Parts: sequence; C-alpha cells; structure tokens
Amino acid sequence: MGGFSVAVWRIEVRRLLRNRRTMIIAIAMPVIFFLTFGLNSSYATTAIGRGNVSAFVMISMALYGAVYATASRGATVSIERASGWSRQLRVTPLTPAAYISIKMLTALVLGAGSVVAVYVTGALTHKASMPLYLWIVTALCAWIGSLLFAALGLFMGYMLPAENVMQVIGLVLTVCSFLGGLFIPLSQFPIALQRVAAFTPLWGLNQLVHYPLVQGTLEWEWVLNLLVWLALLVAGAIWRFRRDTARV
Repeated sequence: MGGFSVAVWRIEVRRLLRNRRTMIIAIAMPVIFFLTFGLNSSYATTAIGRGNVSAFVMISMALYGAVYATASRGATVSIERASGWSRQLRVTPLTPAAYISIKMLTALVLGAGSVVAVYVTGALTHKASMPLYLWIVTALCAWIGSLLFAALGLFMGYMLPAENVMQVIGLVLTVCSFLGGLFIPLSQFPIALQRVAAFTPLWGLNQLVHYPLVQGTLEWEWVLNLLVWLALLVAGAIWRFRRDTARV
C-alpha cells in the first residue's frame, strides 16, 4: 500500500488533537455562523424541499466548517516543510500517494468535529427540520466531500511558506464559498457570474450536499466539477510533495 500505515495515521491524529486552537476555531466558527444566520425567525421555518431554510443553512454551515477544517489541517504541511520533516520522509517506504492519503484522512477527523458540532447545535435549537435520514445523509455528504479541500490545503501547504499559508487559505475559501453559493444563493448572482461560479471548486460539492434536501434534478455537471477538482488537487499535492522531498 505504498507504505501506508495505520500507526502513522494515529500519530497524526494525536498531533491534531493536541492543537487546541485549531480545534476550537474549526468547531466554534461554523456553529456561530449557524446561530447567526440559521435561526432568523423571519425565514428559518420557511419550507424548502423536504425541510426548511434553517436546515438548509445548517447544511451550508456544516459544509463550510468541514472544508475550512480539512483545508487548514492540510495546510499544516507547510510547517513540516519548514522544519525539514518532509525531506526526512525520503528514507521511509512511504510513497507520496500514501503520505497524502494519511494527511487527508487525518483532516477528515477535524472535519467530522465541525459537522457534528453544527448538527448538534441545529438539533438543540429545534429550528432545523427535515426527515431523520436526511440529517444522516447530508452530514455524511458534507463530511466526505470535504476531502476535496483537504487536498487543496495540502497543495497550498506545499506551495506557500508557513508564515502566510493560512491567510491565503482563508481568502481562497471565502471566494470559493461565495462563488459556490454557500453564503448567497447563486440565483441572486448575475448570469455571467453564475457561469464563472460553475468552474470553482466548491460549486459542485455544495450542490450535491444540498441535493438530498432540496431534491429536483441531479445534474451531471455537479459530479464532474467535484471529480475534476479532486483529481487536480490530489495530483498537485503529490507533485509538490515529490518536488519537496527531492530537495537537498
């Protein structure tokens, strides 16, 4: 399996859990956003698809929290680069693909914390309404789909220095969130901007995660957008890892 090791993954998870600041930000931020935008009495209980607007916003904020968490965790490789750790990996049997896989799976742990926190908050506030199975399906979709941004974080972590990678990640995620329709429905954008948005990384994932709730027609472009960006970012992360470990 290219040197893939469960023991190495466990070490990565323990390192993640010791980083309390990252854990708090990744979990608290999407919860605050949901409490701010998802409980407005003027529209929270308005019906949409098989649920209501509050459930729609809850899904959006859970997805945002998951992609922020996984991207920020992936970007921590910039610190490992600065310390020379990634070059030390040349003497191990760990292949680039196995290493990237371990990092992405570790990022999913943090992404799971964000999704669970938002969904628990939605349940406790008694505003979000949709069938029980949709709570499970949409949560899993947001969580698994955030793998895309774990790859983005890894790619940017190998591209940028440690001192400014998180600032760039934050800017990129904000732009992707708006163009992906996570904060404002794309129907409110000009037609030209909607066409541009269809080529951004979060567009397809956002549509797919909300589809079980809103129903309608499942578009093949959503799946294509997600798969193409995932393939590009994973390939880019592997490419940068190989270049980084090849440096003397």
